[in-house]
Amino acid sequence: MSFLKPKTHIEQGDIVILYLSVNSMHAIEAVPTIVNKKGETIAHIFQTPYGSLKVQSIIGVEYGSRVELSKGYAHVLQPNPELWTQTLPHRTQIIYTPDISMILHQLEVRPGAVVVESGTGSGSLSHYFLRALKPTGHLHTFDFHEARADQARDEFKRHGLADFVTVYHRDVCNLGFTSELDGVADAVFLDLPSPDLAVPHAFKALKLSGGRFCSFSPCIEQSQRCINVLTKLGFNEICSMEVLQQESVIKTRSFPVIDLEFLKAPKSSEPNANDDSKTKDPKELKKYLTSSNPQVLPGHTGFLTFATLPPNVPKA
Repeated sequence: MSFLKPKTHIEQGDIVILYLSVNSMHAIEAVPTIVNKKGETIAHIFQTPYGSLKVQSIIGVEYGSRVELSKGYAHVLQPNPELWTQTLPHRTQIIYTPDISMILHQLEVRPGAVVVESGTGSGSLSHYFLRALKPTGHLHTFDFHEARADQARDEFKRHGLADFVTVYHRDVCNLGFTSELDGVADAVFLDLPSPDLAVPHAFKALKLSGGRFCSFSPCIEQSQRCINVLTKLGFNEICSMEVLQQESVIKTRSFPVIDLEFLKAPKSSEPNANDDSKTKDPKELKKYLTSSNPQVLPGHTGFLTFATLPPNVPKA
């Protein structure tokens, strides 16, 4: 029940983030025993680069605490969508926080809204949707791969989110989102190889009062085909964008600066024995705090295509 609401202490069965460093985090289940490959029940001991952790020892510990490993230490954190995205088991390629933040903003996801998603994949984006929709909204998420749908359903249940999500095993490109979802969605999100085939079904799922649409596509050709169908169906405010996260490099640098104060001094016809302006170097080094772009820029993730369905568009 780790994702349901904020908690103070770790309970048995919780999913816990074991934080070693920014680039080393692990999601573990707080259970004292596990079943190994031979079918034997053994003590749950988690191995890390800094030694082993007896998982039973963290049950009852306060979230955020430092825990001892056999060769070091770590911190135990309550999971949230950001931490889960960095530690979840990958069943498919996932969408990361820079794209997800734009998706949530553009789709206007809020408590009480109904969102239709396809495909579920590893559930990275789904957890963000659920945090934004709770406690009165609902997520309907689809995946054409039965095993992935079953895994996602089990994951949501173990995370305490089952009341807010319905998982479907269905090929939405050919079969649509089921007639029960016609006209119920405030927003539709597609992460499919051929999103243009599912756009008519998204059109039917959106409410008569209108709604927002988004498609994530690695290739611009997929986005172009999607836009053509969106235009024919009466969507407006159509745009495609690419989100690239770029960190500025901040450092102190020294630059030679010419001191022009000597120009303000009055000229004198008689030389002054104490005047050292002629011997003084007019250039001196000054330190400035600077910002520059990194030498290596982040690579391409995908194109986000957004559109709005206006109210009362006829649905044949």
